Order: sequence, then structure tokens, then C-alpha cells
Amino acid sequence: MTTTTVLNLASQALILIAELAGPVLVVSLVVGLVISLFQAVTSIQEFTLTFLPKVLAIALVLFLLGHWMLGSIVGYTEHLYNSIPAILAGHG
Repeated sequence: MTTTTVLNLASQALILIAELAGPVLVVSLVVGLVISLFQAVTSIQEFTLTFLPKVLAIALVLFLLGHWMLGSIVGYTEHLYNSIPAILAGHG
């Protein structure tokens, strides 16, 4: 196994992680921003006001995109397992 192969596998894994975490992080950011603006306008400083909508929004995103996320992870894992003989033989 060469350094190029290891770097290629690591970069593929990091790209997959970014693709999977992206929708959850963006939704959490947008919901947090909207709730923060609401709190600033109304002067309501309640912790559960920010926590509960974020949890519900993230749960909705995971419910809607969970199948795609799981399929991506399984596809990457299958590709990785199928390429083990070529990696060990040095053909990358």
C-alpha cells in the first residue's frame, strides 16, 4: 500500500463526511440564526427556545435524507472492501 493510496482513501472519506454532515450543519445553522434573531427582537432569552427547534429540524433532515446518507456510507464501504485485493496487490 503506497502513500498515494492512503491519501486517496483518506480524501474520499473526508469528502464523504463533508457531504453527509453538510445538510445537518446547514439546517442547524439556519434554524439557530432564525431563533437568535427572534430572541433578539423579542428579548426572550430561553435556552429551550433554541434547543428544541434545532433538535426537531435535525430530526426532520435525518428523516428525509437518512436513506441517502446510509446508502452513501454503505456504497463507500462496499467500494472499500471490494478494492482491498487491488490495494494489497499494489495496484491501488
